[in-house]
Amino acid sequence: MSDQTQNLKLKTQNSILIEHKDSGSILSPLKALQFFARKPVTVPLEPRPAAANYRGFHLNEHEKCIGCSSCQKVCDNAAITMVKVPHLPEDPVKGIRNLRPAIDYGRCCWCALCVDICPTGSISLSREYVHTCTQEEIDSYFILPKEIGIHGVDFGPGWTKTDDSDLLDLERQPMAETAPEDRIDNFNEIVAGYTDQQAVFEASRCVQCGMCNDACPTHMDAPEYIRAIWQGDLEEAVRQIYQTNPFSHVCGRVCTHRCEDACSIGRRGEPVSIRWLKRYAMDSVDHERIKAIAAEGKVDYLSGHRIAIIGAGPAGLTAAYDLVRKGHEVTVFEARAHAGGMPRYGIPEYRLPYDMMDRDIDVITSLGVKIQTNTQVGVDISMEQLHAEFDAVVLAIGLHLGRSTRIPGADHKQVRKAVDLLRMITDGEKFTPPKQAVVIGGGNVAMDIARSLARLQMQKFGKVKVTVTALEDKAHFLADPVEVKECGEEGIKIFDARGPQACVVEKGKLKGLRTWKVRAIFDDQGRFSPSYDESDEQMHEGDMVIEAIGQMSDISLLGEDLTEALEWNRGRIQVDENGHSSVEWFWSAGDCVNGPDVVHAVADGHRVAASIEHWLSMKTGVTV
Repeated sequence: MSDQTQNLKLKTQNSILIEHKDSGSILSPLKALQFFARKPVTVPLEPRPAAANYRGFHLNEHEKCIGCSSCQKVCDNAAITMVKVPHLPEDPVKGIRNLRPAIDYGRCCWCALCVDICPTGSISLSREYVHTCTQEEIDSYFILPKEIGIHGVDFGPGWTKTDDSDLLDLERQPMAETAPEDRIDNFNEIVAGYTDQQAVFEASRCVQCGMCNDACPTHMDAPEYIRAIWQGDLEEAVRQIYQTNPFSHVCGRVCTHRCEDACSIGRRGEPVSIRWLKRYAMDSVDHERIKAIAAEGKVDYLSGHRIAIIGAGPAGLTAAYDLVRKGHEVTVFEARAHAGGMPRYGIPEYRLPYDMMDRDIDVITSLGVKIQTNTQVGVDISMEQLHAEFDAVVLAIGLHLGRSTRIPGADHKQVRKAVDLLRMITDGEKFTPPKQAVVIGGGNVAMDIARSLARLQMQKFGKVKVTVTALEDKAHFLADPVEVKECGEEGIKIFDARGPQACVVEKGKLKGLRTWKVRAIFDDQGRFSPSYDESDEQMHEGDMVIEAIGQMSDISLLGEDLTEALEWNRGRIQVDENGHSSVEWFWSAGDCVNGPDVVHAVADGHRVAASIEHWLSMKTGVTV
């Protein structure tokens, strides 16, 4: 007999025996009655510890959690809902939302993907083994996890994030740049840009949490264009970029990138290189194709309204971009020979190549915006003329005037303003660079002029002799850390916590700058009131001292009548949240309202354009 036949026979016999056993006496079911009088022996279900790495109920450290929603997005079962917890802090600039994940255990499969994806590492799974609920507590399986288990007992961690289970890449792709010895004698762009492979790898790090979108002044659709880069659709990336930023070649290089400060990946590692990815997408798509993408959605008729904009910087040209797309006729008046505003005349070309800025401007003018350069309002055309010829006027001028320290000797001819020198360098004006320069200031403008002068010195003298003195200590410099780092690489000496006391002049000749050690910058009330240690004095030798302590706008172009009609706030035009002034036909935006920052200026331009659009529709009764 074969083994197969033998097994079949045994199964048949067993089946017969079972059937015979179950077909017992008709009174067999009554035997169950004997158990009615007995006490139950069921052991109550209580929480009990499980094995290490058991995937029990969720724990979440509320102070560590930033509400980024990555756990919700990764959950395939839709078991996680983000719930607002009002008493928790919310700060979009710092990348913090007062949302926390609530778990529906009717859907959860305990896969722990939420733990493995969590950027901050706040979520883990406990070792709790049992949870029961009564019929009256039908919602008890919907839990808002906190630092301790749902039973109020600490059973210790079960599944937690480890190096092996972490789904995130915490290291950004390195950006190649020119070595200091190769860049110090020229103004060529330092940063090389991402390769195709680097861009895809970097884009793959994004978890699409949108914290960057919350932090960006323009609320740029960064997750969308990063996803498009990862998918290899660079035209779609550009399309997403132009939803909110027509100055993307510029912002892809010199944006202050608040988005990266808010990036959830940066909580445990390096934030996604959002700015460099923008640059990669913009540089990778043909310029003519970019112009075609920017024209998508532009109306094909003229509204009959005319708007004048004073200043061809990011704020003014962004407003012009939005308004011309709505069918309005827009003319921009620029006092200087080229459009671009403070980015062109205040940022050196090794950081921002002007041909890339010109591409942004060309996209805007291709839509129909007219730019009249070398036209100074108040000289070549008056405010009265603008008011008479246009429906609305926007003031969007930069901070082209430098501020003075007013210390003794600051009126010497060899004491210069940083913004003046940067403008001269941009325009190619010839001037003899100092053999030894001293810069006062700790912001980006101070670093920019120091590094620009270092290049001119290297070209003329073959060596760098530039000193930077700043009120702040290095930990509190206003300049970008990368600027400070590159200054040091280029041979520039930085003295922090030094307060300028006098520009030393002997027999009419400038000798340098005298400084004292800074004890404190602010008084007990938080007001700017530097105090010094007079016994700690230093002399910084130099045949030129450059002041880089702040800028202001030249508002003399407004004229007396408009100046008197406007409301003012500490020397700046008083405007509402949309840039509308107290004069019905007049708006103001950009650096002259909010101070220097390219991306803030772009956001201002959008707000002003929307405000003018609304005002025109209310005035005419026609929605364009």
